[in-house]
Order: sequence, then structure tokens, then C-alpha cells
Amino acid sequence: MAGNHDRSSIGGRIRRYAQVTGTMSGLAARLAGERYLGFEIDRSKHANQLREALGSLKGPLMKVAQILSTIPDALPKEYAEELAALQADAPSMGWLFVKRRMRSELGDAWESKFDSFDKKACSAASLGQVHQAIYQNNKVAVKLQYPDMDSAINADLNQLKLVFSLYERIDSAISTKDIHQELSDRLREELDYQREALNMQLYRLMLAQESEVVLPEPIAQLSSDRVLTMSWVEGQKLTKYLEAEPSQEERNKVAINMFRTWYVPFYYYGVIHGDPHLGNYSIGEDLKINLMDFGSIRIFRPAFVGGVIDLYKALRDGDNELAVHAYSQWGFSGLDKEAIDILNIWAGFIYGPLLEDRVRPIQELRGGNYGRELAGKVHEELKRIGGIRPPREFVLMDRAAVGLGSVFMHLNAQVNWHQLFHGLIEDFTLEQLTHRQRQAIRKVGLPETLLEE
Repeated sequence: MAGNHDRSSIGGRIRRYAQVTGTMSGLAARLAGERYLGFEIDRSKHANQLREALGSLKGPLMKVAQILSTIPDALPKEYAEELAALQADAPSMGWLFVKRRMRSELGDAWESKFDSFDKKACSAASLGQVHQAIYQNNKVAVKLQYPDMDSAINADLNQLKLVFSLYERIDSAISTKDIHQELSDRLREELDYQREALNMQLYRLMLAQESEVVLPEPIAQLSSDRVLTMSWVEGQKLTKYLEAEPSQEERNKVAINMFRTWYVPFYYYGVIHGDPHLGNYSIGEDLKINLMDFGSIRIFRPAFVGGVIDLYKALRDGDNELAVHAYSQWGFSGLDKEAIDILNIWAGFIYGPLLEDRVRPIQELRGGNYGRELAGKVHEELKRIGGIRPPREFVLMDRAAVGLGSVFMHLNAQVNWHQLFHGLIEDFTLEQLTHRQRQAIRKVGLPETLLEE
């Protein structure tokens, strides 16, 4: 049985890469036709074909596609729209896989360690699936990594490099080299469940004073590199919560709780949760936020966080010199005045909700045609000046901001974002952030090399 399962998995993977590679090769041929023979590409049709090729896959390529769909200008809009439709809730793998994975990670007697263990997964995503179990009379969540994800990561990232190189032939506004490197590093980290357990402990430390956030606790004796067991948290998905038509006050409270859950770690410790995907949090009792997935975590240089705050001040005060300094702290290099003026157009759009000291819905500037037209204008201007190379730190920071903006739009939250933001940065100093970050990383046992990045 196991041998047949392995053969079918290998056969499936070969078919998968043949399908994706065939689709990408087809695009390469079309691009050559467009460039040298004057043919027109139907990008919408090809993007749909690519989504179909990716849609049934487990593994990192689907996750990367979802990430890219949220990064402005990382892909042509036809591709971003199709890839955004990829569903993370893929079909789960069966009991045979579960038994083999648990036995290889926790030993032959793994089942006896639990009071009970549900055979059917309660959720399934791109890199693993989750089962509910009972341990010492308490509900726990057990996350199992799919087989052969290391090789899947390498193969999928090679495919992604091809996607990027093809895209840069179409459009030179954004250089994708650092984006690819960042996604590669972060995805490989997501395969290390021991690392994720440490990330969970880091979040428990950073948010210990936040009463409106609930975090699971990892259970070390039931975890390994590819199995992660944690306490169970009860809640409902945002979409389900909104079906009950909560009041404006309740929706505002959820938004404020989400804002603090994401940005207290960033401004106090230089850490961001890079994936505000619907499957990674839920709405718990008394509108608390349950944060449940800690694979996609980014630890920033303190200077980067300072640069984020400095750019806000530069936009607020019209201080071009400070803007130059802020972009250099972000990791941009070689920007002239024209490039900075273009970037400031987009930054003014993103920072807009923070600049006004009043209660407002976030989508006044983010929603509707205005945002799309502005993004298009910025994109064309960047192409005109020869393009820019976004620093790798930009990827998860932007992904978090865009993802949270989408959540706040769904909530139709009306909040004073300016006061929320100022409540986090008023006493900010680089020295304090550096001290807190070092203490936290050392306390939970994360690699101290993170402090040197």
C-alpha cells in the first residue's frame, strides 16, 4: 500500500510539473511571437490556463501564487486576478498518509499518546493539513506536513524564477530578483515546524500584554520538524462572522484588535506576521482575535522599522530629505529625485489613512477606481524611468499591509487609524526596539543570526 502511495505521489508530481511547465513554455512561445512577430497575447486566457494548472496542486507554488497576487505590480493584473482566486483549502490527504507521517515523526506508538485523534483533517492548505485530537483531556490541533515538500519547494521556486523572467520581458517596471530570494527564504522556513513552534512562543511573548488576542501554545513532546501540535483555539472565520451582520461598533472592535495583533509586534519588536489569510486567524469570544499560523514570520532590522516611521513623518511634513533617508532605510538604493517622487505618490496612498486624525473607513483611499488608476499611473511612471528594484524586506511588509487593508474593507470598519498608529509609535526609539528584539529572540531560542540580517 505504502509503495503504491509513493508511486502515485511521484507520478502525480511528474504530471503536475509537466502541466505547469507546458503552460509556461506555451507562454514563452507566445511572448516570442508577440515580441518578434507582432502577435497579440490573450493574457487573460493564458492566465486562466495557468490558474487551472496550479489550482489542484498542493505545495509552495500555490502559496507563492497567492502571495504574488497581493503584491502590486509583481505580476500583470490578468495573472494576479486569476492567481488570487486560488483556494488554500485544498482537498486533504487520507488516513494512510496521516498514519505514515505520524509514525515517522512521533514513533510507532504515536496513537497511544493521544486520548483520541480525528482521522479526517479539519482543514487543508498548500503545505500541510490540520487534525483535531484530544490530549490530556484537552483539544489540540495537529498540523502535518505533506510528503516531499523539500523537493517541491525547489522545483516550484525554479518555476517561479521562470515566471518572473518571463514577466520582466513583458514589463520592466519592477525588478523581481530580491522578491524571488525573499520568497525562497521564507518558504523554506515554513517547512521547519520546530522553527514555527519558536515563532509561536515569540508571539506569545510579544503579545503577552494584549488582552484581545488569543494564541495557541505549542506542545513540544508531540511536535517534530514535520508535525506541530498546539492547543486548540475556538472561533469562527471572518466571512462566517460577517454573515450574522454585526453592529458597526463590533466590526470596529474586530478591526482594532486585528490592527494591534499585527502591528504591536512590528513597532515594538520589529516582527511582522506576513500572512493575514482568512485561514490563519479567527474571531473568538468577545471579538478577540485568534492567531493560529506562525510559519510566515519576518524579523526586520530595527532600521527598517525606523524607516517605515520616518516615511510617515516625511509624507506628513513634506520633508523630501527625510523621505530619501527613509527609503534608504527600507533598503532601496540608487533612487534619484524623480524615482522618489513617483514612490511618494504610492506611499501617500498607502499611508493616507494614518495621516488624517479622524474616524474614517479605510477604503476612502484604498477602494474603488481611484486606487487602481493611481497604481496604474505609478506603474507607468516607473517603467518610464527604467524601473526599480524593491528590497526583499518589502515583500512580507507589503503583503501584510495589503491583506489587512482587505480585512478592514470587508469589515467596513470606521476607525481613527491615525490615533491607533500614534499609540504605537509615540515613544519609539531604535535603541528600545533593538533591546526588546534581542531579548525576545534570545529568550525563545530563535537563532541569534537573525539579529545580523
